Amino acid sequence: MLVGVLALLMVGQKVQAQANVAEVPQYNPNSVSAIPKYEHLYKVRVWKRVDLKEKQNQGYFAKNRELSKIIIEGIISGEINHIYENDSLTTEITKDEFLAKLRLYEEAEGDTYDEWYDDELYYEGDPVTYNGLNYEATADDNEGYPPDTSPEYWQVLVEEQDTYTYPEISLVEIMEDLIFDKRRSRLYHDLQTIKLYVPGTVAVEGFNKDLGVFSYKELEDYFRRRPDICIWYNQYNSAENKNLADAFLLRTYHGNIHKVENPEDLSLTAIYNESRKAGLFAAEWMEMQIMEKEHNLWSY
Repeated sequence: MLVGVLALLMVGQKVQAQANVAEVPQYNPNSVSAIPKYEHLYKVRVWKRVDLKEKQNQGYFAKNRELSKIIIEGIISGEINHIYENDSLTTEITKDEFLAKLRLYEEAEGDTYDEWYDDELYYEGDPVTYNGLNYEATADDNEGYPPDTSPEYWQVLVEEQDTYTYPEISLVEIMEDLIFDKRRSRLYHDLQTIKLYVPGTVAVEGFNKDLGVFSYKELEDYFRRRPDICIWYNQYNSAENKNLADAFLLRTYHGNIHKVENPEDLSLTAIYNESRKAGLFAAEWMEMQIMEKEHNLWSY
């Protein structure tokens, strides 16, 4: 009798343990090609700062096809729907809040126009003010179409002298997971987020001004859907121009490591005596450490 009870208890605990394991999500919902967690032999999260004006990165920053312009125009047109406050991808900001960050001085008040009314007919070129933003009609016969939800009839009226230009938004931060897949015996770079910055050399605040964070999975889908504009330019051979999604997949960009995941969530500069020079040396050292780790993992 006692043996039977113990056997039932052991079976019950095993079933409960299996149920708990099944409840743990095995795939990262923010990954383009998610690797199941049970295949992870090694994983570390890395943040890299990418200066798009560097020679190696100029393919992402061709004139009138800057990465910043492609992303911002996707936001304005409504093709990119989610903008996040930070790289946890949990807290969103609105399109209006994002566009407000593009202004040189957030507190400055620009020109205002007559308020938009749903029963009034507007013609191409007519400016209006709606919910604190200025819009310009891009087509006739737009009566009853709200400017903030009708990109086919309206576009945000941006005063260039009051906002940062696309070439000025030249700094991005990429967050990626480095995962060694034990089944395929290979290290994968799993891009998670891209953050847009106005570099401190340009920003009126005097420091890097972050504009917003984007899920790379959503950006990758946008790049694939718009191959006509989402182009990485090969400066040596235009026959080898690629879609931006393929360029990121091939890791054609160059960036310096800004942070590696740590319990205190500190950047390398903060860890190494808060000196920018020491931080740069630490970034190079960390790059070598990661390469050595990858090399050693091949023995598995």
